[in-house]
Amino acid sequence: MTPSARVQSAIDLLDEIIVAARDNGPSADKIAAGYFKSRRYMGSKDRRAVRDLAYDAIRRFGEIPASGRAAMLGLVRQNPQFAPLFDGSNYGPAVIGTDEAGATGETIPDWVKSHLSPLIGEDEYSALLERAPLDIRFDPRKTGRDELSGIWPKISYSDELPYAARLPAGTQIQQSPLWNRGAVDIQDWGSQAIVAACRAQGAPLVIDLCAGAGGKTLALAAAMQNDGRIIASDTNRNRLSRLEPRRQRAGADNIETLLLDAGREWEKLEPYTEQADIVLVDAPCSGTGTWRRNPETRWRLTPKRLDSVVAQQFAILQMAAKLVKPGGALIYAVCSLVQAEGAGQIAAFLSAHKGWRIDTIDMQIGRTTKADSAPVGRLLSPYHDGTDGFFMTRLVKS
Repeated sequence: MTPSARVQSAIDLLDEIIVAARDNGPSADKIAAGYFKSRRYMGSKDRRAVRDLAYDAIRRFGEIPASGRAAMLGLVRQNPQFAPLFDGSNYGPAVIGTDEAGATGETIPDWVKSHLSPLIGEDEYSALLERAPLDIRFDPRKTGRDELSGIWPKISYSDELPYAARLPAGTQIQQSPLWNRGAVDIQDWGSQAIVAACRAQGAPLVIDLCAGAGGKTLALAAAMQNDGRIIASDTNRNRLSRLEPRRQRAGADNIETLLLDAGREWEKLEPYTEQADIVLVDAPCSGTGTWRRNPETRWRLTPKRLDSVVAQQFAILQMAAKLVKPGGALIYAVCSLVQAEGAGQIAAFLSAHKGWRIDTIDMQIGRTTKADSAPVGRLLSPYHDGTDGFFMTRLVKS
């Protein structure tokens, strides 16, 4: 492909991503995968170049552009070397019109900035959209640092999380024998910190209430050394079904799944009333902490959607609280840096539920975050911790 054809392909890909963002359609990653699958003529270098151009535009503009062409024209303002590629050639984009406008604006919408935690200052904004490294969790029963370093010389390790490692972005770990035998799994260090905050080792019953595809469920199983019982529940059948092959690969025999009916979740959860030693709620959220990996989610977020997820989170917390036995713990986490979803949510919960207290998470990772001057949890961010953005807290029931 010519450089001009690559630019036009990026414009076409962006058009599909923009439509999906407006209509709450598939994610950008899914659209990109389908786009390249249907264009077998593209070589690997072409696919990488087109994807990089498209994602550069996505990262650059916090508000959804009018079109893919408008997004690329916006990039031209920052990178004038792209302008000659709008040459009207075969398979290339049309020549830039004299009065043709491109996308403008900040990388983060102003209305979103006003909702972020007070701990997230302007010096942190650029890190929210940087490309993320590849974080992995390894199972010490199946491998160790010596073997990992022998396979991947550029690997690094967390000082605080004992089984957390980091590889350069783009490392293909799925082709490794370690992957095939379930010795490693992909997991952000922030997610691993949340699992560590659960302190699940020795717990007879753990419920992962919003388990999704089971990343934290598997980490919990490893922390429990395949002992005890873990119930992984979710309302999304497709996400939950992805746990089973991952469970088999990891050899985690203490996990069972529970598919919940949306809107009637309590019908299947009621038998576990005050039975769980630990309940983990990794709640649906705005995703503001994962922009490094999913930058187009900025285009999907609206004030109305934010209000909706905050209400949904509070409802989930009500259910979770009823599952925890006296003396047990509720761990609440969101991959969000919005104050209302984290510190504000817990302040509201404690106000409405007597008999609960904050149990301090004793970690170096993250910063203490407050609501009404009272500490309510920890906030992790890409700039401060090198992780995705997370709020997490641990609550204990009297």
